[in-house]
Amino acid sequence: MDGRHLIYFADPMCSWCYGFGPVMDQVAARYGERLPIQLVMGGLRPGTDRPMTPEARAELLSHWEHVREATGQPFDEQVLTERFVYDTDPAARAVVLVRRLLPSRALAFLHRVQRAFYAEARDVTSYPVLAELAAEFGLPADGVQQALSDERLMRETWGDYALSQNAGVTGFPTLVGGPNEAGVYGVVTRGCAPADQILRVLDEWLERSEPEV
Repeated sequence: MDGRHLIYFADPMCSWCYGFGPVMDQVAARYGERLPIQLVMGGLRPGTDRPMTPEARAELLSHWEHVREATGQPFDEQVLTERFVYDTDPAARAVVLVRRLLPSRALAFLHRVQRAFYAEARDVTSYPVLAELAAEFGLPADGVQQALSDERLMRETWGDYALSQNAGVTGFPTLVGGPNEAGVYGVVTRGCAPADQILRVLDEWLERSEPEV
């Protein structure tokens, strides 16, 4: 992506990213093409293949409660059944697919997947569920479900995870902006932060970098 832009490292099954969703919606609405957003999947728990233990479920629910208290986002814990396998890879693949086919809707689709999982208790590790969500964005459900098993899409998604690791991102959400005159990127936030803080940082950055008339 050329010119000044934001890079948003996130995961569709990261509760703090879900909590940060309304802030990112405000960022997208406020800056538009002045600061386009490059979305990168972080890879929270890709490839997990065992159901959650009761202890892991209890710990996760305590995190969800912290997010709910901090952001006001709704949660429905019924999705975490005894058989639930917390594999974040299918949902990330779906976001990468929508990013490829509908780049301008990728952020909105990420937030739709998050809302489906956290607020609607829908299992977004399921290909049919992800295909239904993509159909809401005008994509053919059958085609999406088939594409989610495609080797190319898997490699593309794991490429995102590698990019996140190589960038030194250790937690989500992480938002960075750049490049400046020296080609350097700076961190806007590591972790969930309130909208007024994020918008103030971005406003100040744009004011400093706008050419004088």
